[in-house]
Amino acid sequence: MDTRFLLPLCLVLLLLGCEVQGTHLPQQDEPTSPHMLTQVQETLFSYWDNAKAAAQGLYEKTCLPTVDRKIRDMYSKSSAAIRTYTGIFTDQILTILQGDQ
Repeated sequence: MDTRFLLPLCLVLLLLGCEVQGTHLPQQDEPTSPHMLTQVQETLFSYWDNAKAAAQGLYEKTCLPTVDRKIRDMYSKSSAAIRTYTGIFTDQILTILQGDQ
């Protein structure tokens, strides 16, 4: 594109932009706005409920009792280990803070 066409093109686009901004649409009634908000809210809640139901269904289909037991066993063992190491760490901190008293 030649540079001599650039200035008139920018002016035409600026004029069109001002024309679009200058036209005002009549105000819509306010009571329709809360109705639309309620409708959107209900739609979103229905999507959320459908997604939760689908996830629950997939979980129930793929739930294996042996895997569930292994996960519970790993959780109990790891929480017991964390409890032990937390006790040791607490004792070390108290020993350091007390010093040679």
